[in-house]
Amino acid sequence: MNRIRTIIMGAAGRDFHNFNTFYRDNDQYEVVAFTATQIPNIEGRKYPAELAGKLYPNGIDIYPEDELPKLIKDFKVDEVVFAYSDVPHTYVMHKASQVNALGADFFVMGTKRTQVKSTKPVVAVCAVRTGSGKSQTTRKVAQILMEMGYKVAAIRHPMPYGDLVKQKVQRFATYADLDKHECTIEEREEYEPHIDQGVIVYAGVDYEAILREAEKEVDIVLWDGGNNDFSFYATDLLIVVADPLRPGHEANYYPGETNVRMADVFVINKVDTANPDDVIAVRESLFALNPTAQVIEAASPIYVDDPDAIRGKRVLVVEDGPTLTHGGMAFGAGYVAARRYGAAEIVDPRPFAVGSIIETYKKYPSTGKILPAMGYGEQMVRDLEQTINNADVDMVVIGTPIDLNRIMKIKKPNQRVRYALEEIGKPTLTDILQKKFGK
Repeated sequence: MNRIRTIIMGAAGRDFHNFNTFYRDNDQYEVVAFTATQIPNIEGRKYPAELAGKLYPNGIDIYPEDELPKLIKDFKVDEVVFAYSDVPHTYVMHKASQVNALGADFFVMGTKRTQVKSTKPVVAVCAVRTGSGKSQTTRKVAQILMEMGYKVAAIRHPMPYGDLVKQKVQRFATYADLDKHECTIEEREEYEPHIDQGVIVYAGVDYEAILREAEKEVDIVLWDGGNNDFSFYATDLLIVVADPLRPGHEANYYPGETNVRMADVFVINKVDTANPDDVIAVRESLFALNPTAQVIEAASPIYVDDPDAIRGKRVLVVEDGPTLTHGGMAFGAGYVAARRYGAAEIVDPRPFAVGSIIETYKKYPSTGKILPAMGYGEQMVRDLEQTINNADVDMVVIGTPIDLNRIMKIKKPNQRVRYALEEIGKPTLTDILQKKFGK
């Protein structure tokens, strides 16, 4: 029998998961290549034989996505699977049109063939877009469940940017674990806040193996989603965070709309900073797509240690990288804090950028006067450090979820911005979780 020749388009996350759950030992298919985009430096590698299974003794090559037309022709590809997130619906269909024009089928995989079932209850926190406030919502849910007496582990959506074999199953309980696994800035931003809260974090590449390890030590599994992807696990409660600073995105981005249609609970975040009309528009849009889900409104208030240190200063604002780049946000908590606490000027970082930071601005020109904290590898971290230290400013306002001083030497006065989820009115997450899991 001729195997169906398949390419999986991805970004070192959903693509590997779809392969592991459906294609790995499926002798009806031959995955001839992965393609990669969004994340720097993941193409040119292999999905290793140790993870790829018996059908792939040489592993599977990972190519840049812009080589897709050539790959379809050279490998005589029958089908292409789209497997990454945080993109407009029109983007997906442009890719479909490109693939179909070259003769191959194009499709996206749903929950039936990709979600793994757990032996423990699963609460998932997902979003309509990157930067909606998923992380603080996940932390709030973890806190509530622990206060209810449950032991919880957060399983984080994959960010495997290093040695994939070593990263098959990772467990993080201390800062030393972050160093041991040589975590990038992007990984630290997601793992450190959980560790600070006393929550164990699992991540890696093989998410069934990861789940089975987590199940050994917890009562409830907390899926901590990435981008706007849907959960890798079948869920008992799905919480989806929506963003009224980007009204309409809940219905126009893939696979965020998938999350909207599956949600049990919506958290409309940032209602304190959004236009009230946009909050209403998002609420109405969510109701049109999923009228049975409960709705919580929430804010993400910001805090700094010394607000007076910002007043009257010329400041450089550093924000979470993915939120500003493929997330498409023009600003984040750092910018809000700089404006709120009276910065005299927000200084454009672009004249001071070096190396990979220059390339990031070229790829994402809408980022503008904010510095994205890109750190997908050691060189990017050093480029970020040099850019910060090059800047002619009085103060650095750090809006990333971690303290950058832990991984680089910032030679300027700096203030770190912190933020947490704060529900407004009823119901609250506590109400919903007590009703679902109360003892």
